Amino acid sequence: MARQLRHHSTEYKAEAVKMVLQGKKSQNQIAQELGISATTLCTWVQRYKANPEQGIESSQVQSIADLEFRKLRRRYKELEEENAILKKAAAYFARNQK
Repeated sequence: MARQLRHHSTEYKAEAVKMVLQGKKSQNQIAQELGISATTLCTWVQRYKANPEQGIESSQVQSIADLEFRKLRRRYKELEEENAILKKAAAYFARNQK
């Protein structure tokens, strides 16, 4: 069974984080009431605490930056592999010219 990805609005995330920070209920209880995983809620709270002046939106900015970083890292590995192949080809042809 495939998991269905849900995207929550910034307001929804901010309200969930606010509920956790108020401390009236445990984080697990709040997550269960909202129908989200405790891990997701924990991530939202951690990202908020890491950068409270930006609010919950800091998690979205970080997510975009993380995605871009992963994409660039993948491209870097591809280029390294291509470079290694070209070096081997150059060595092979240099040997055969003698």
